[in-house]
Amino acid sequence: MINEHVEGKLLVEEDGPLTVVTINRAEARNACEVAMVKGLHDIFMTFEAKESQRVAILTGAGGSFCAGADLQEVASGAAIGYSWAGKDKGATRRRLAKPVIAAVEGHAVAAGLALAVWCDLRVVSDSAVFGVYCRRFGGPMPNAATVHLPRIVGESRALDMMMTGRPVDADEAMRIGLADRRCAKGEALPEAKKLALQLAGFPQAAMLSDRESIITQWDHDAETAIDQCIAGAEKAFQTEFQSGAGRFVAGVGRHGHFEK
Repeated sequence: MINEHVEGKLLVEEDGPLTVVTINRAEARNACEVAMVKGLHDIFMTFEAKESQRVAILTGAGGSFCAGADLQEVASGAAIGYSWAGKDKGATRRRLAKPVIAAVEGHAVAAGLALAVWCDLRVVSDSAVFGVYCRRFGGPMPNAATVHLPRIVGESRALDMMMTGRPVDADEAMRIGLADRRCAKGEALPEAKKLALQLAGFPQAAMLSDRESIITQWDHDAETAIDQCIAGAEKAFQTEFQSGAGRFVAGVGRHGHFEK
């Protein structure tokens, strides 16, 4: 069942342990109004709180991911001062406690790039294009992309993208680490679902503690980060690892064959 939000401009479908969120404004290349960004915030908060849901996928309708902010709304003054990473339901302000995968077809540009790099992983089709297109008309990027992008591709590549606003296609995105998986045009969402189901099928405590350590280690010196890594793994040791090791000893999961 697909639930509509913000007058149908956002669609949400729960598919087993997966939550698929679709920006549904194809006629505008899925450019987002402020109400839509706040809607994304609320949708992802619901996903995070729902115990049955393990992995979310963010995608766009009609062959585009997201063209950023709605420029008509910006030009009218109605969106001036609102930040996609702000405290007033900014969708990109905080990384979630569960994984989110971006399924990218077509353009993920300006604040759409910010949505893509807010996600944990990016599955891109051959049609994918990333870029800071708002550079051409004086748009800043107060949407956390200036934080997330260099942590993914490195400072120099992030500066190149940010300062020039040039397009980055699927080939380059894979080469610089901006994309994690690549597929044929039209296949980003099915491929993202395959990846999401793999993540959802793992014992969650260990995977999520390792994920949290990777995400939060940027905030600390090395010694503190290592201490947090150890502390975060304690639950997985207590709840999953001993029994999992026993299954491996008994022959399950050997030679890279994971449990289904």
